[in-house]
Amino acid sequence: MPWMSPSSTASMRDVLTSFFWNGDAIRSRSVSDIVLSGTLDVPPPPARVLADWDRETSSRMVLEPGDVEAMPLARTQVRWPDYTRCVRAMSEWTGALGLPDVLADSAIALMACRGARYHHDGAQYGGAAFCNLFLSEDKGLDVHFPGTGHRIPLTRGTALIFDTGQPHGVIRRGSSGFNAADFAPDQDCTQIFLTWELPIEDVHVAQALEVAFDIASLISLHADEEQVCVNGEPATLCPETGRWCRVE
Repeated sequence: MPWMSPSSTASMRDVLTSFFWNGDAIRSRSVSDIVLSGTLDVPPPPARVLADWDRETSSRMVLEPGDVEAMPLARTQVRWPDYTRCVRAMSEWTGALGLPDVLADSAIALMACRGARYHHDGAQYGGAAFCNLFLSEDKGLDVHFPGTGHRIPLTRGTALIFDTGQPHGVIRRGSSGFNAADFAPDQDCTQIFLTWELPIEDVHVAQALEVAFDIASLISLHADEEQVCVNGEPATLCPETGRWCRVE
C-alpha cells in the first residue's frame, strides 16, 4: 500500500534514505529533493547521426515504451563533429553551478528512452548523481519527479542534475502518470541524451544537492546492499504512478 500521493504537500513528503557502497562497506545518506535544470545552446545533430540513432532504436535494440537503454557512444562521437560543443556547454553549465571539472572525472554514456516508467536508480547507482543533457527536439514529453513535484519539458539542450535515489519518469506532457499507450509505434517519441555519473561523495556535488551522510543505523536495518528506504523501511515504486509502496 502507498505511503503518500505524489501530490502531497512538501511537509508530508516521505523521508528517503539511500544505502550505497563506499569501498567494501555500506554507507547511508539522505536523498536530495533538489533538481538542477537549465536549457543549453547545443547544436542539432546532423541527419546521418539522427538516421543512425533511428536505426539503433528501431531495428537493433527495438526500444519499447518505457525502456531506457544504452546507445553506442563512440559512433556518435566519430560522426558528429559538434559533439564536443555539447560536452563543452555542459561543462560550462556545471562549472557555473559550482561543480568545477566534475564531468572530466565522471563516466559518460549515450542513452535512449521511449518514455520511462517511474523508477529510481538507487539500487545500482546509489553513490552517484545523474547529470543529463538531452539532444533530441521537443516531442511533447516531460521528465517528472513525483515526490518533489518537479516537471521539466524535454527539448534539445535540456540539462539536469538530480539524485539517483529520487523517483523519476518520462511521461507525455499533460498526463498524470506513465501510460504505455502514450507511446504508440507510429509516434516519434524517442529521446536521446548524454548522461554522466557524478560521485555523490564529491564535496561540490554533495553541497549542490545538500546531501547529508551517515544518517541511519546500518545495524538496525541490516543494510547489506544498495537500496532506498522510505521512512526507515524497504519499499518498491509503482512504475505507472510513481508512488512508493511498502514491501509486504
